[in-house]
Amino acid sequence: MITLESPHDVSTTLDKLVAALESKGMNIFARIDHAEGAKKAGMDLRPTQVLLFGNPKIGTPLMLCSQSIAIDLPQKMLAWQTEDGKVYLGYTDPMELKARHATEGCDEVFDKVAGALGNFAKAATAP
Repeated sequence: MITLESPHDVSTTLDKLVAALESKGMNIFARIDHAEGAKKAGMDLRPTQVLLFGNPKIGTPLMLCSQSIAIDLPQKMLAWQTEDGKVYLGYTDPMELKARHATEGCDEVFDKVAGALGNFAKAATAP
């Protein structure tokens, strides 16, 4: 997993991520607040949220390279607060997806996705 430290709280980090994604035409599919779910179950969990997002213009080329990658789509990013109060944003390295699905070739597609995810993560964690 690729992780970046964020100077913001979990909610603000994902709000900034949503803004960056929407500015590039990405679809937001879900925002899951695991801490809220834990609270409903009578447990405490530090702030932990996952954002699911994507765009067929980006996801379809990945699936054309290796259709089984569909199990890992849409893309997602996780923001969480550690015990010492630091906040991180993380996501699966696209090269890990390439290896997991034994995808040959398609380097240009994976490089493009890796660059886009990196840019979105940087925008979300910028001061």
